[in-house]
Amino acid sequence: MGYPKDLLSSRSIIKPGQYALIAPEGLVNNVIPGFENCRISILGSPKLGASFVDYIITMHEGGKNSQGYCGEEDVQCFVYVISGKVKAKADDKEYILEESGYLYCPPGVTMYLENMESGDSRLFLYKQKHNPLEGQKPWVVSGHANAIEYMDYDDMHNVHLKDLLPLDHAFDMNFHILSFDPAASHPFVETHYQGHGAYLLSGEGMYNLDNEWIPVKKDDYIFMAPYVHQAAYAVGREPLTYVYSKDCNRDPEL
Repeated sequence: MGYPKDLLSSRSIIKPGQYALIAPEGLVNNVIPGFENCRISILGSPKLGASFVDYIITMHEGGKNSQGYCGEEDVQCFVYVISGKVKAKADDKEYILEESGYLYCPPGVTMYLENMESGDSRLFLYKQKHNPLEGQKPWVVSGHANAIEYMDYDDMHNVHLKDLLPLDHAFDMNFHILSFDPAASHPFVETHYQGHGAYLLSGEGMYNLDNEWIPVKKDDYIFMAPYVHQAAYAVGREPLTYVYSKDCNRDPEL
């Protein structure tokens, strides 16, 4: 990395229990046992106020997790390929995931990942404890977001949504891709029970976090705690697009 080339400064804003904007230039490497030849940065986590853990991973040539990831009886996980190509394995079945490819593993299923590129592959990885529903059990799901058609979001033709997991009560969470055409926005400032971890795939915008308008762009990470105000405007010349997690299909516990 070498010596700094400018004054030390950061766009990142960290407000634990409320929200965070984490810019890529401030990320450090975290050693996660079982991952080989990978650079991993922990993004959202319980220390930040999240009920989940998000990571950004750069798998170098030969990078893999030969010991597997997750697999505990009460933990579910999800991986999304930002760029490159990986071989993923779950329940003894293999999947080749290229850009926009993803794999969900329910509780008790271990996820294995291996880089198939001669260069780097970049992944967005997530884990969270599963909140089971009696008589319902989620299953392994894999696909490519680029093969899913967008739906209009809240009847707006310039805001688009993709659901990556089934809309089934067996699942207590989902992953979505939300995309705003230039100049598009949310229909209103949202305030809701769910928390989010979002990774920006493209574009630039202004994001309302707890009624503070903050500039954001590709490769930023945003954590939004439950009930924090949130909304976005897209600016620039390309869509503002991000992949994010959302709790669903469960009644709050007392």
